[in-house]
Amino acid sequence: MEADGANVQRLTHHEERDAGPALSPDGKRIAFDSTRDGDWEIYLMEPDGSNVQQLTHNEKADVRPAWSPDGTKIAFNTNRDGNWEIYLMDADGANVQRLTINNAFDGHPDW
Repeated sequence: MEADGANVQRLTHHEERDAGPALSPDGKRIAFDSTRDGDWEIYLMEPDGSNVQQLTHNEKADVRPAWSPDGTKIAFNTNRDGNWEIYLMDADGANVQRLTINNAFDGHPDW
């Protein structure tokens, strides 16, 4: 929608849950999390909702994508190692790396 609330548009049309949209710094992509494949994963799409691509692929939850200021990386939450931690990946889903390692909840990454 526009900043004044006008021109509201639905971007996703999937029967599963889509949440947590994050617009890339250049405004050309939206990262979001969804249960489309049976568990929470991170996806990308164009600002008009087209060209949806799945970035993460595992049996645990990957959620809350947050773009780096230059748009080359996405930080996110995951419980793939049995505890909620913050991970980082390239904007195409490659080079996934764990950033936090402890028993406490690490969440809501932001740049």
